[in-house]
Amino acid sequence: MRMAALTGLVCAVLFRAAGYAESPSVSAAACERLARFSAPSTTVVLAQVVAAGTFIPPGGGATAARGATSLPAFCRVALRIAPSSDSDIRSEIWLPVSGWNGKFLQAGNGAWGGSIQYGALGDALRRGYAAASTDTGHVGTDASFAMGHPEKLIDFGYRSVHETAAQGKATVATLYGVRPRLSYFNGCSGGGRMSFMEAQRFPDDFDGIIAGAPGYNRTDVAFQTLGMAQATHVSPESFIPASKYPALHQAALDKCDALDGLKDDLVADPTKCQFDPAVLECKSGDGPGCLTKTQVVAARRIYAPVIDPKTGRQISSGLEPGSELQWGSVAGNEPHSMYNDLLRFVVMKDRNWDFRTLDVSRQLELARRADNGVLSATSLELTPFVSRGGKLLIYHGWADQNIPPQESVNYYKGLVKTMGMEKVGDAIRLFMVPGMGHCGGGDGPNEFDMLAVLEHWREDGKAPSEILASQVNGGHVSRTRPLCPYPQIAKYKGAGSIDRAENFVCRAEIPKLR
Repeated sequence: MRMAALTGLVCAVLFRAAGYAESPSVSAAACERLARFSAPSTTVVLAQVVAAGTFIPPGGGATAARGATSLPAFCRVALRIAPSSDSDIRSEIWLPVSGWNGKFLQAGNGAWGGSIQYGALGDALRRGYAAASTDTGHVGTDASFAMGHPEKLIDFGYRSVHETAAQGKATVATLYGVRPRLSYFNGCSGGGRMSFMEAQRFPDDFDGIIAGAPGYNRTDVAFQTLGMAQATHVSPESFIPASKYPALHQAALDKCDALDGLKDDLVADPTKCQFDPAVLECKSGDGPGCLTKTQVVAARRIYAPVIDPKTGRQISSGLEPGSELQWGSVAGNEPHSMYNDLLRFVVMKDRNWDFRTLDVSRQLELARRADNGVLSATSLELTPFVSRGGKLLIYHGWADQNIPPQESVNYYKGLVKTMGMEKVGDAIRLFMVPGMGHCGGGDGPNEFDMLAVLEHWREDGKAPSEILASQVNGGHVSRTRPLCPYPQIAKYKGAGSIDRAENFVCRAEIPKLR
């Protein structure tokens, strides 16, 4: 069903034209009538009202079941979208039966996608949004779907998100009789890559976009991440066991923590720190609190950027001091599955390919040709998006182990160079999060409501000068801290608890005179 063609469907209640002051109440019959329609590219496979507190996500388990009890009643619409003869995109649109806020929110997918994001749909519904999510055109968590199926790779790369946005908003208009007044997208990691892809390729899809830890250059970063695994598997002696991560992390903190003038077990800006893991080199033999010579070499490789040997240009940044406790997923017994799958299924097209054979000089251009802009969202020209009032919020944890955080800084700097500071400042903000790992976790304040910040910016015209972040332990807030727009960092005022955000101010570092 091409949903835009269904505008003739009668709604239960129409909005007042100005302001969405009265939310409609959707009847079960109005919801179910959506199931009658189909078209060559889109088919409604399910349209039914789900009573409050009764939805159980497929295979969701006990935690998902408990979360479902707080869901309000909603009209659940499941779509099957086929923009090509080899496409099979499954998407769901959830629409509040009552209390719709007049807006649309679409959720992104991590890694290789492959499933509907029911948790994100539920969170959006509780906020009053009409919400959408897609499985990105396949089922499963690896990239095997891409072998021999270039159209499915395109669906994953960008088409499934765009099609879901178009059909999702058309579904809203069909049921409620009016299109959403504002549309937002929220994604982290692979979802952050989707965020960038939307802002670059489809600037009219969303009015505001959140991009967390954006893996926008997945193909190039694969050489960094798989290189970490290579470095720690050169020989059995080069492997760094997880038992040594705490000592390495403490050594990094000892070197970097106080550079911002405050010792608080957080590295405010790791790029200011010159940390050499050789400070932990064992003096005699091996031990739990030191690194052997071969382990020092491996650790240096993890912190270091990847350089193209043919051009001398940097391909990807390395990880930052402070990330050591998170290294298990990238320097453990197995290579990171997402990047390993990229080389196995998309680039080499050989599921038995061995990451130990990765060679930048031979395979970088091969990988970039296989990507060809389908996966990578590297354009620095966002003028069409920002010129229509679009707002882009980017955030990234400095302790991220999956996607080097400096990549977000480099992208932001590239935007400023390409578009100018005035245009970027009006529409784009980058927030780096000290101590936070990949999309969350870590040692620092890592819980924040980025969607509320985006709403306030796009709807009230208030650009975020800081964002309140909390650290929660055992259900209690143990520390709060302001997140600051790059290149500012949170500086202690000199009095009061270092665990209270009000005792900090955002300001840029002033270079010391030599």
